[in-house]
Amino acid sequence: MKPSIAAFALFCMISFSPATAAPQPWHALTPAQQEALAPMVQQWAGLSEEQQRSLLDVARHYPDLSPEEKQRFLSRLGTWSKLTPKQRQAAREKYRAFSQVPEDKKEQVRQIVREEQEKKAP
Repeated sequence: MKPSIAAFALFCMISFSPATAAPQPWHALTPAQQEALAPMVQQWAGLSEEQQRSLLDVARHYPDLSPEEKQRFLSRLGTWSKLTPKQRQAAREKYRAFSQVPEDKKEQVRQIVREEQEKKAP
């Protein structure tokens, strides 16, 4: 995924918090928007207008992605959509902490995370 699109998409996903408003119904989205945001169909009605707008902005770039980038985007959005509010909050906190890591140390942190994930994998 292109770095700027990936960063923005990640920011939007991390910015989600529970909401009660349903300013735009799912059926009002275009087919292209529905395709891009399909992993969020169950949560869509519970998102705030601001959250929906952020996702729709990300979806605007979706047609320009390569098939591999689209698959990765949908996979990540699907993973996010399945997290509990507590897990989302933990992810937000990790994201904020990682954003404080100096650029020259980020790859080292990524490697540590990959090694930890490999240890947990069956």
